[in-house]
Amino acid sequence: MQILEKHQDLLPTLAKFELFEGVAPAAIQWFIDHTEYRRFEEGEYLFRPNEEAKQLVLITKGEYVLRMQQGNEFRDIGQWGVGNATGLLPFSRMKKTTAAGIALETLELLALPGTCFTEMVTVSYELVQNLVAVMSSRIKTFTEQRLQDDKLMSLGKLSAGLAHELNNPASALVRSADELYHKIHQSPERFKSVITMRVTPEETDELNAILFGKTSQSPVKELSLMQREECKDEILDWLDDEGIPNGDDIAETFLDFGLRLEDLENMKAAVKGKDIEAILWWVESTLSLERLVKEIRESADRIGRLVLSVKTYTHMDQSQDLQASDLHEGLRSTLTMLKHQIKEKNIQVIKEFAEDMPLVKLYPGEINQVWTNLIDNAVDAMPPGGTLKIHTHVKNHKAIVDIIDNGYGIPEDIRTKIFDPFFTTKGVGKGTGMGLEITRRIVLKHHADIQVKSQPGETIFTVCFPL
Repeated sequence: MQILEKHQDLLPTLAKFELFEGVAPAAIQWFIDHTEYRRFEEGEYLFRPNEEAKQLVLITKGEYVLRMQQGNEFRDIGQWGVGNATGLLPFSRMKKTTAAGIALETLELLALPGTCFTEMVTVSYELVQNLVAVMSSRIKTFTEQRLQDDKLMSLGKLSAGLAHELNNPASALVRSADELYHKIHQSPERFKSVITMRVTPEETDELNAILFGKTSQSPVKELSLMQREECKDEILDWLDDEGIPNGDDIAETFLDFGLRLEDLENMKAAVKGKDIEAILWWVESTLSLERLVKEIRESADRIGRLVLSVKTYTHMDQSQDLQASDLHEGLRSTLTMLKHQIKEKNIQVIKEFAEDMPLVKLYPGEINQVWTNLIDNAVDAMPPGGTLKIHTHVKNHKAIVDIIDNGYGIPEDIRTKIFDPFFTTKGVGKGTGMGLEITRRIVLKHHADIQVKSQPGETIFTVCFPL
C-alpha cells in the first residue's frame, strides 16, 4: 500500500459518483479533507477476514474482488469498482470484516475513519442518507446470496442422499439383468436335454405338483445360518451320490425357494429313474429366472417410489397456491429425501402420527423446506445411534407437529438467537445461518407458530398450524 497526495481533480471526480448525488460541494470537500488517499497494486489486500472494521472505503480507480473462505476453498462473492463504498458505514453494526478484498489491478481509494461519522451527520445529512441506502443495498445483496447458498446447500445434501438411494436399486437392477441374460442363454441346452428325456404328461404333473406346491408357499420359512448350511450339505451330498457335479447353484436356489432333500427324492421318484440331472438343472433355471424377474421388478418399483417421493416433496406437478394438504405426506417424503443422512448416523426414527389429523391449508413445497431444515438440524445435533421422534396431534383447533431429538441440546445463552439471520453454530461451509430464519418466515407465512424447548438429551421444535 502507498499513501498518495490528494489532487484537485478529486472534487469534480467524486461529484459525479452516485454516492454524492444531492450532496453540496462543501460537504464533498469535507469528505476529501478527512480521508486518506491510498494506492494498492494488483494482488494486494485492501482488507483481510477478521480485521477490525473501522473505516469507510471509497474506490476512485480500479477494481477489487471480495473473496470469502468456505471450507477449504475460497469463493469469489463479486467484483466492485469506481464509485463503490465498502467497509464500515454509518449506523452499521459490523465489528469485523468477514471476507478479503483483493485488488484486481492498480487501485486507488479514499479511507474515512469511522470516528468521523458523528460529524458527518451535522455536515451533510444527504451524504449520510446516501450511505445508509448503500448499506441497505449491501444487506439485501448479501441476504439474497446467503439464501441462495442455503438452498444450494440443502439441494446438495438431498441430491447426494437421493443419488445414494437410487444407486442401490439401480445397481441391483443391472446385476439382475446381466444374470438374467446369462441364464437365458443357458436355457436352450437345458431345454434340449429335458425334451430328449421324453417325460410323460403324468410325470410332468407330478414334478409341477412338487415344484409349485412348495414355491407357492409364501413367505418361505427363514433358516438360521447353521440350519441353512446343514440343509445345503445334505443336498450337496445327495447330488454327489447321484453323480451330479457342481451342484452349488442347485443347492442355493432350492434352499432360497424352500425346497429340501425330501423334495429332490420326490422329483427323482416322479421321473422313474430317468436323467434326474437334466430335470434338476431345468428346475434350477426356472426358479432362477423367476427370482431374477422378481428382483428386477422390486428394483424398478424402488426407483419408482423414490421418483414419486421427489415429486411429492417438490410438488412440481402442482400449483404453488394454498392447498388443503396432508401434513403426514410431506413429513414422509422429507424423511425419504433425508434417508441417507439418517441411515449414515444410524438414527432411529419414531413416527407417532395422529390418525384423525385433518387436512391443513399449506404451500406444500415451502412447508417441506421447514421439515427439511428441522429434521436436518436434528440429525446434525445427535450422536450416532440417536433417536428422532416426529409426533403429530390436534389440540385447541390447531394441527401440531413436534420434532424431537435426543441430541446435545441448545445452550440457553444462544436459544434466543437461533432464528436470527446468519446466526450459526456450524463450521464454515457447513451452514449459512439462514436455515432456521427461512423456517420461521415460512411458518409465519402460513399464520402458524414455531417454538423450541431444549435441554441436554431432548430438544423439541413445535410447529402449530391453525385449523
